[in-house]
Amino acid sequence: MRSKTCKILSVMFLLAMAALFFQHSVWAKSKIYLNQGSLSMTVGDSQKLKLKGVSSKNQNQVSWKSSATQTVLVTDKGKVTAKKEGNATVTASYKGKKYRCRVQVASMPDVTLGTGNYRGFQVDNVYHSKNNGDIHYHVYFPDSYDGKSDFALFITLPGYQGLYFQGVAENLRTEDFAFEAQKYNKRMIILAPQLNDWGETSADQTIALTEYFLEQYRIDRSKVYIDGYSGGGETLSLVLGKKPELFAAALMCSSQWDGAYEPVVKARTPVYFVIGESDEYYGSSPFQNAYQKLHTLYRQEGLSEAEIEALLVLDIKNASYFAGTGIAYQHGGGYLFCRDEKTMGWLFGK
Repeated sequence: MRSKTCKILSVMFLLAMAALFFQHSVWAKSKIYLNQGSLSMTVGDSQKLKLKGVSSKNQNQVSWKSSATQTVLVTDKGKVTAKKEGNATVTASYKGKKYRCRVQVASMPDVTLGTGNYRGFQVDNVYHSKNNGDIHYHVYFPDSYDGKSDFALFITLPGYQGLYFQGVAENLRTEDFAFEAQKYNKRMIILAPQLNDWGETSADQTIALTEYFLEQYRIDRSKVYIDGYSGGGETLSLVLGKKPELFAAALMCSSQWDGAYEPVVKARTPVYFVIGESDEYYGSSPFQNAYQKLHTLYRQEGLSEAEIEALLVLDIKNASYFAGTGIAYQHGGGYLFCRDEKTMGWLFGK
């Protein structure tokens, strides 16, 4: 009796194991699924979808489709790219069956904040401008800024040695306008764009970044100042030729004027030109010519000499200004100009 019972139990055990094995085999063979059932993405992001349970040699039999190609694109290899804010479904088809992934796309944030710090500046922030691309910048907020009252704004544009390809924050490391400016107004945000050149693109990016700050922060629009040194001065002249009304005053240092003149005259934006008389790169003639052009236009507008003097200053420094300062060449005068109380005092006194 006991032997018969053992045999029955053994058979039942074997049958149970066989059923379990069979069930496992069927389940294993049918376990095909997407590695992601849903995705949350930001415009511009890419991710890879893969149909699991399909061998590598059979992956080329998987077809991919997006329900909204304006929002999400998918390649024949399953690479998903977010193109526009919205929702879409990506479908993988294999041997008559469909496997779906829901994709939600959020718009790119206006700004990606930098994580570094240099002498009180938050460095390598990026403003993602819809019309002007990514704009790298560094910014200083006084401790007293709480967003409840208006502060002044100062923008400083770099020379060649401070452009972005020279290295992150090289504009802050090689020029001191951003730091010296803090002595003139304790309630002033300081913005240091790190641009890629000194042409039209950088001018448009400067305007876009300035307008973004005016929209996002409590800024006294009557106290928005800007300077440009060397190549940054060329950029500044283009900025002033496009949107001079944004600024209370502008400081052009050791550079030349590349922009339009008439908008500056129409806006009555004050401009201070300062340069060494024997500047090794530009010479002083370009500033003299720009000053004269603006002066003539103001005269044609009927302004008196006193009124023009309040709007235009031409400050050409002779050799004695540089003597004994340790500055070996006049084009390097930016080191001195940012420390010149007459020059900087004029800018922030407007």
